[in-house]
Formats: sequence, structure tokens, C-alpha cells
Amino acid sequence: MTATATSVGESDRTRPQTTPASRAVARLVRLVPAAAAALSGVLLYVSFPPRALWWLALPAFAVLAWVLRGRGWKAGLGLGYLFGLGFLLPLLVWTGVEVGPGPWLALAAIEALFVAAVGAGVAAVSKLPGWPVWAAALWTAGEAARARVPFEGFPWGKIAFGQADGVFLPLAAVGGTPVLGFAVVLCGFGLHEAVRLAVRARRGDQVRRGAAAVALLGVAVPVLAAVAARPLVSDTAEDGTATVAVIQGNVPRAGLGFNAQRRAVLDYHARETQRLAAEVKAGKVARPDFVLWPENSSDIDPFANTDARLVIDRAAKAIGAPISVGGVVERGGKLLNEQILWDPDMGPVDTYDKRQIQPFGEYLPLRSLIGAINDTWTSMVSRDFSRGTEPGVFTMAGAKVGLVTCYEAAFDWAVRSEVTDGAQMISVPSNNATFDRSEMTYQQLAMSRVRAVEHSRTVTVPVTSGVSAIIMPDGRITQKTGMFVADSLVQEVPLRSSETPATRLGVAPEIALVLLAAGGLGWAVGAGVRGRRARDV
Repeated sequence: MTATATSVGESDRTRPQTTPASRAVARLVRLVPAAAAALSGVLLYVSFPPRALWWLALPAFAVLAWVLRGRGWKAGLGLGYLFGLGFLLPLLVWTGVEVGPGPWLALAAIEALFVAAVGAGVAAVSKLPGWPVWAAALWTAGEAARARVPFEGFPWGKIAFGQADGVFLPLAAVGGTPVLGFAVVLCGFGLHEAVRLAVRARRGDQVRRGAAAVALLGVAVPVLAAVAARPLVSDTAEDGTATVAVIQGNVPRAGLGFNAQRRAVLDYHARETQRLAAEVKAGKVARPDFVLWPENSSDIDPFANTDARLVIDRAAKAIGAPISVGGVVERGGKLLNEQILWDPDMGPVDTYDKRQIQPFGEYLPLRSLIGAINDTWTSMVSRDFSRGTEPGVFTMAGAKVGLVTCYEAAFDWAVRSEVTDGAQMISVPSNNATFDRSEMTYQQLAMSRVRAVEHSRTVTVPVTSGVSAIIMPDGRITQKTGMFVADSLVQEVPLRSSETPATRLGVAPEIALVLLAAGGLGWAVGAGVRGRRARDV
């Protein structure tokens, strides 16, 4: 009896004792990966415009790799979702500027699901040789899915769009936004792997040469590829030049209420054009070959309203050059967001109807269901816009100008189609007045800079309330306006007709990277199945 009691007492004394403090520390340790995932997502957000901190994307993905590597897919799913929320919640806050936090939170929560799926995939492939390559391809696959579903996709927040100031930008000319984004993510994951193996080697652990080589190549190859791609970036005029004028007329007030004063918005843009015409006549500014107005610069249909037609006609005659006017028109029972080519002598001679229209802004998906839940949206979007079907390339004073209306700039196909249809330069007429002074306008401006390099074209960005800009084919902004001011930009710009590899290849690089991701995921799943079978034998 005594011996038994003694042995039990000794066992109690030797068993580790847990205290409330130690249990709290243990819980905090378990929370570290979750906190790191969310904070690395925030770090990725900070790398995006208006900040020129593009390089922060690399440590953001390095931390994500540290969080996900070696974990199960369920943990990867949760940690990926936290990373997605950390990134998308602050990035998309502008979507709630005028309509409240509900739509913003819902959009971020839904879009983060794609990042969660990528997190699960990255965790699965992280056990494979050369895992940074498979993991980066999975990120590209996630972006490809997010750009297509639901409601025809929402590509906002593609990694490429945060790299307008970065060293990787020339890769946009090689394979578009998929290749540029893949390179950035690969470099971030490769950075983590290189640091991890260096730490192991310093501790005296054995590091396989193959693994070390893959880690170093993951960092070096994207950088070297970007350097090698530099000759693809040029602002040389191939088809002469054109003197272009970008008009920013401003709006009476920011937010959704600007639509209530549609005539004032039209008058503002006509007035700024006439002011520019006076400066041209006085010899202060070069005479433009053509003029570009923003989206929604005439929300009054000039085909149905004589007063609006006269206002535009007087402005065109004053400047003595064709104008691309952003109008809202009704034709054949359809409501269209339209660019109208207005000749000073002949009036409207050509049109382009926006093809990629914005869900919940220009049309309301699931209208009856949403109306039953909350009729606020149905009153805000009382009538759906219809989609255009053809690319829009206006011949203006001999130059071929491709039109990419606002939201369309986020979609690879919408920009490429204008270039393959013969555009020698691109215009991105936009209306950002709805989003006040948020970061949205700077995020969209960065997209246009990436598109300039991707297709080696001058890109102009006429915006109702700013920031309007002129961007060279090498991605440089040469002129820009402030926000909520009336202003105009006039500049001689190069016209180009050669096609970059990205233009010629189109969607092919993205398909290749998606297939690479599928191959890596299939390998990981197969290896997991074989491992479980071996344990069961």
C-alpha cells in the first residue's frame, strides 16, 4: 500500500503542471498563425496604390508561405480566408463610401473565399518538391476564377495592379497580368523558402542542394526575367504622334447625388472645353487633334435631347476637333453606357457601347430576390443597362483610339480586344465621382499604367472628377489632374501599332499557369492518397 501510494505521488510530482498563465500563453501561440495570416494580408494591401510600396508584396507572400507551409488543407482554408480578408477589406472599402458598409463587407467576404481556396491548395502543394512554383500558379488560378465568377467576375485586387511602380512591371508585356502576378507571388514564396533553408543550414541541419537551388531560383528568375523583358517597354512613336486633350469638367458634388445634376455635369465639361479652346486661340496651348471626355459627361441623351446636343455641338465647334463624349442613351428600348464620337461638322458619327457592365451599379443581378430582401438596391438601380457587343475603336483625326470604359480596364480581354482591333492608343473614360476621395481612383489609375505596358500603348484617363492622366506606353504618368477640380491636359503622344507578346498570346499564359496549378494540386492529392494507403497496409 505504501509503495503504491509513493509511486502515485511521485508520478503527480513529475507530471508537468499547467497554470492559467501557461494555458493563456499556449492559446496565444496557437493564434500566431491566424494573426500572421491576417496581418500579411494587410501588408499586401499597403503595397497597392496610392502608395508606391510595391515591394511589400514580397514579404506579404513570404509570411503567407510561412503560415501555410506543411499544414493540412483545412487549416490552409481558414488561414487563406484570413489573409484574403486582411487584404480585401481595406482595399475595397471605397465600395461602401455612398451605400454603407453592408455591400463592402459582403463583397470582401465573398471575394476572400477565392483566396481561402488558394490557401487550401497552397497548403496541399507545400509538401511537394519545388512547391513555390506550384503555389504561385495556384494564386494565378485563383485570380483567374475571381475574374470570371460570380456575375462575370471582379478582378479588382489582382497582384499585377499593385506593381505599376515596381521592377516586375515589364513582365506585363510578356504575358499580361497573369505572368506579372505569378512572378511577384513566386518571388515572395521563393523568398520564404530561401530564408527557411538558410536558417536550417545555419543550425547545422542538412539541406538538399536541389531544394536550395529551387528556392534561390524562385527569387532570382522573376527578377532576371523582368530585367530581360525591359526591351519590350518603349515609348517610341511607330505611327507618328497625335496631340490629345483630356477634359475633366468636375461635378457639382461628390457621391451618388451628382447624378441629380446631370445637366450641370454636361455644362461643366462643355465649359472646360471652351476654356481650352480660348487658350488654344490665344496661342497658350497647342491645338489638339482630338478631345476625350469622361464616362457620364453627358448623362442626358444627346440623341433624344436637343439642348444636350447643342451644348456638345458648340463645344466641338469651339475646339475645332472631334470629341469622344461619354453618354447615357436609350436605343431600341435598351439603356446603354455609350461613348459617342462627335465631329465638329457632322455631329455624332460613331458609338461604342460598354460591354463589361458593373453588377449592382449598372445592372442588378437576382433583382427579384434582392428586392425581396431589401428594396434599396432596386431603387438605386431601377433599370438595368444593356451590354455592347463590339470593340470600340474610333478613328479620330487619323488616329485609331481604343475605348475601354471605366470598369472594363480591370478585365484583360476588354483591353486586349481594342488593341487587336487596331487601336494605336487607348482611352479609359471613367466616372469616379461616386467614390468621393477614396483610393479607388488611384487603384484604377494603376491598372491603366499596367495596361499601357502590357500592350505598349499610350493610355489616357479622362475622369469626371479626377484623377485624370496621360500615361506613356512605358507606364509613366506625364500629366495628371487633381481631384474635384476642372482641368484639361494637352500633350503630343506616340501612336504605336506593334503588338507585345502579351497582346499576341492573349489568354494562353493564364491557361498555362492554371494547368500548372492543376498539375501541382493533382500531384499533391495523389501523394496524399498513396501515403494514406501505405499507412493502412
